[in-house]
Amino acid sequence: LREMLAPGALVILSPLVAGLGFGKNCCAGLLSGALVSSVQLAISMSNTGGAWDNSKKYISAGGLGKEFVKGSEAHKNSVTGDTVGDPLKDTSGPALNIVMKLTAIISLVFGSAIAEYSNSEGGPFWA
Repeated sequence: LREMLAPGALVILSPLVAGLGFGKNCCAGLLSGALVSSVQLAISMSNTGGAWDNSKKYISAGGLGKEFVKGSEAHKNSVTGDTVGDPLKDTSGPALNIVMKLTAIISLVFGSAIAEYSNSEGGPFWA
């Protein structure tokens, strides 16, 4: 549980530091970048995990030929891929949805404070 403090703090504090320290335009840029990169990562992780899972099923069914059935080196490698692919498909990809939502909600909750600490052009109040 302690290992999750730093990633959690990063998600929660990033929009606050960007908005309060560098203005609402910076916060908007952070949210846009987080959204685009999270969507790409989530889709990639889900597809990769599914492909590794399906490769094990394909090899187990004899799709590569009779010399690559259960017990072969290819099957052992596909089991390793399946072990890595299941968490990618089932947890890591969907978890990025929560990260995006949390970042956006934090920005929304502190939106008035972020606007207050921004100048009229949307930059930081100190510039």
